[in-house]
Amino acid sequence: MTNQVELVELHAQNWYECCELEVSEEQKQYMVSNAVSIAQSKFEPTLKPYAIAFSGKVVGFVMYNTVLEELDGYWIYRIMVDKQHQCQGIGKAAATRMIAQMAALPDAKKIAVGYHPENESAHRLYASLGFRDEGNRFGKEMAVILSINE
Repeated sequence: MTNQVELVELHAQNWYECCELEVSEEQKQYMVSNAVSIAQSKFEPTLKPYAIAFSGKVVGFVMYNTVLEELDGYWIYRIMVDKQHQCQGIGKAAATRMIAQMAALPDAKKIAVGYHPENESAHRLYASLGFRDEGNRFGKEMAVILSINE
């Protein structure tokens, strides 16, 4: 089933579908809207936004940076799956595909992502993908690191 998950570049035909997606009520406090993320990507051209498609239907959104930032890593900026499609392995499959793309970037040794420590679904996802908490904190967020094997 997760082999039906793909990352699709954002374009004129799918960006608005991404804007209409919603996370669950308890996740809303931790997430910025996809519309804000898409706008941010238009002003920061190193950000790469993608729709997550499942069986050809837009069900989520991811975005990452293509330049090295804090902690000498490439950063995942957003990952979300619509509330109607959560708990099906779609987020993990999409994250795995995104990580593969990021690992191919120049000098990719680390991938980092920040999230609120109380966001348990984010914690479970990133831990399952091999991200480790090395004690890095940025404001109210913790940053976890995935080391890329060369």
